[in-house]
Amino acid sequence: MKRLIHQIRSTVINVKYKYLGGMSIFSKIINGEIPSYKIAENEQFFAFLDVFPLVEGHVLVVPKPEIDKLFDVPDDYLAEMLLFAKPIAKAIEASFDCKRVGIAAIGLEVPHAHLHLVPIHTADDLNFTRPKLKITEEQLKNAQQKILEKLN
Repeated sequence: MKRLIHQIRSTVINVKYKYLGGMSIFSKIINGEIPSYKIAENEQFFAFLDVFPLVEGHVLVVPKPEIDKLFDVPDDYLAEMLLFAKPIAKAIEASFDCKRVGIAAIGLEVPHAHLHLVPIHTADDLNFTRPKLKITEEQLKNAQQKILEKLN
């Protein structure tokens, strides 16, 4: 029953945005309208490399329904989002030189709830006011491959 309610809620949200408003850049990535460096996907979530990362290996975890604010995401969905992110974070940590993987929910640049998973050495590595890396397609593909090898 819980899953059915969840599916109905997701459908309503998706229909609302499809017919009543534009789609966020993340929805366009999820729908394949914009290419991405996909890390993982299931029925509810999509994870991909940030193409403007703070550091190499920076991954975004996004719920498929387009909900603006993270804390407007339904409770059960929010819990499942962390469970979806957990193996990805472990794979990032195993793939890059870091003390741990930090998590951040900023949400100011894109009106679509999401989590940042960032390999970090210090808290300053999660400073989103710093300039983003200028990273090549080859570096993105390499980072994607490293994470996918540890994820599988």
